[in-house]
Amino acid sequence: MSAPKVVVFAPGDEDSYKKFEEIGCELVLGKASWSDPTGNTTGELASMALEADALIGTSIKGGKIDRSVLSASEHLRIVAKYSVGVDEIDVDAATDLGIIVTHAPTEANWGGVVETTMTQMLTILKKVRQRDYALKNTADWRTPELTATHIGSREDGYAGLTIGIIGLGRIGGRFAQMLAPWRVRVLAYDPYQPIDRFIHANVQRVDMDTLLKESDVVSLHVVLNKETYHMMSDREFGLMKPTAVFLNTSRGPAVDEAALIRALQDKTIAAAGLDVFEIEPLPMDSPLREMDDRVLLSAHVAAHNYGAGIGPGIEWATEDVLKALKGQLPEHIFNKEVIPRWRERFEGRSAV
Repeated sequence: MSAPKVVVFAPGDEDSYKKFEEIGCELVLGKASWSDPTGNTTGELASMALEADALIGTSIKGGKIDRSVLSASEHLRIVAKYSVGVDEIDVDAATDLGIIVTHAPTEANWGGVVETTMTQMLTILKKVRQRDYALKNTADWRTPELTATHIGSREDGYAGLTIGIIGLGRIGGRFAQMLAPWRVRVLAYDPYQPIDRFIHANVQRVDMDTLLKESDVVSLHVVLNKETYHMMSDREFGLMKPTAVFLNTSRGPAVDEAALIRALQDKTIAAAGLDVFEIEPLPMDSPLREMDDRVLLSAHVAAHNYGAGIGPGIEWATEDVLKALKGQLPEHIFNKEVIPRWRERFEGRSAV
């Protein structure tokens, strides 16, 4: 039996693939990394995947793991992600070909995203950057321009803000829980979650348009797929309050970035906090880089925290690949509908 071939299309760190070397796997390493996710082209990935038994790695932006890559080897049994999103993988094609796709929705990842979302909201509404700049660079002291927004309700009759959460999964649900002590009104839209999810999160279930019209802060927490692609565009931003803040720590292409830029430039909305973008790394000529303190940007690093980042996801994905190579079902399967077909092809058939 030849050594199983594992393609690490976007390595995490040197230790991330030592377990494969220990069992004699042939390793092929891609160009992408955590700091530069551009990586290989689709054609290069297809060449790398020839005769491969497994693909594994973090996010890539230079190419796609499409049908041409997935069908490059009749032995390919698993594509494993170190991170939550699988948007660079043609999951439908993988399912059709009997290939398992796994991902890593670890709390270390999504918990950090929630904290970043809260930080973005507070930084914008409390004018943290403006207040710091004014004190360090001017003689101003308590000027009207530094007046911030009070978030929670008060006993004097101030109702507090309305926060709208689009997507009530792991991240959206935890964000709702984090907001609870602030005494704000929380609206949520998610057509795929049962009603008890909304009740447990103590949020009001509404349709998308109602959420956009009534919220002072709109926070996006969705996976990227055909349905969510550009779900926020001109129409949606036009429904929002001119005083509203938009936050996106999920996936860049869920937002029509050109429409968002127009909404900010035309003051259709007041501000935005963004950790993700349609094209990553964000192009140097993007108008978002030139905007003032109404726009808060970070480089898709919401989950990048000490002891977290993709570290826990590397462990999950590595174990998933090792199980699949042994002919065992891995744990963190994204496309569960593939399981019967995969069992027919690979269960009990070790490649090690």
